[in-house]
Amino acid sequence: PLRYISKYREFVKHEAVKNKSPWKTMGPAKVAVPSPNDFLQKHSKEPKLAPKKKEEDGKKLLPLSVPQRTYRPVVRTKKNFINKNAVAVIRGVPKKPRPFCVDTRQGDKYPLEPSGLVPKYIKKKNYGVTPKYVTRRNEEIKREEEEYEASVLEQLKKKAMKTLSDEERTNILKALKKNWEEINHAYQGLPVLTDTRYKKIHKEELELKLKQLEHDIAAIEKHKNIYIAD
Repeated sequence: PLRYISKYREFVKHEAVKNKSPWKTMGPAKVAVPSPNDFLQKHSKEPKLAPKKKEEDGKKLLPLSVPQRTYRPVVRTKKNFINKNAVAVIRGVPKKPRPFCVDTRQGDKYPLEPSGLVPKYIKKKNYGVTPKYVTRRNEEIKREEEEYEASVLEQLKKKAMKTLSDEERTNILKALKKNWEEINHAYQGLPVLTDTRYKKIHKEELELKLKQLEHDIAAIEKHKNIYIAD
C-alpha cells in the first residue's frame, strides 16, 4: 500500500518557512554605523532659550513704558554704618566674662556652667514644688477612696440586720409546724412497698423536707432573739 501523505503538508511547510527569517538569532546585526561627524557636543543637551526678536522693517521694538502691577521700585538709602555701629556699642550692655574652671598647672580650662559644679537646679523657681500631675493624681486617688467608702457604707446599710418581733416569730413557728404536719400526713400515706423509682424519689424528697422543717423549728424555739438580713 502507498504511504499516507497529509493534504496539509505543503501548507505546513509554507507556514514554517514563512515564520523564519535569516540573520534573526545569530550573525552580525544590520545596523547603520553612526557617522564620526555626529559626535556629542558640549552643552548640546542643555535647554535653549527662545531666540530674540529681530528688528522688523528696520524699526526697533520699543520697550513697554507701563510698569507691571507686581513692580516694586528699589529704594536705596545711604546709611552711615560707622556711626550706627558706634551708637550700638555706646548704648549696648557690656558682656559679662564667661566663667571658666582651671584644673591643671598647664592652664587647661573648660566652661564652668555646663560642668555641673554650679548649683543651677536648686535655683529654679519651681524647685521643691510638687508637680501638678502628682497633685492631680493624689486628688483622683482621694476621690476614688471616698467613693469606695461611700459605696461600702451604702452596702452595709442595705445589708443591715433587723430583729424579728415576738408576733412574727410566733407566726413563723405556726406556719412551719403546719407545713410539717401536712408533709408528715403525706409521708404517712405513702405505700409500704417502694418498688418503683418514682416512689423511692418521692419518699426521699418528703424525708428531706421533714428534716429541714424540724431543724428550722428547733432553731427558732431555741433562740428567742432572731436577726434577719434584708
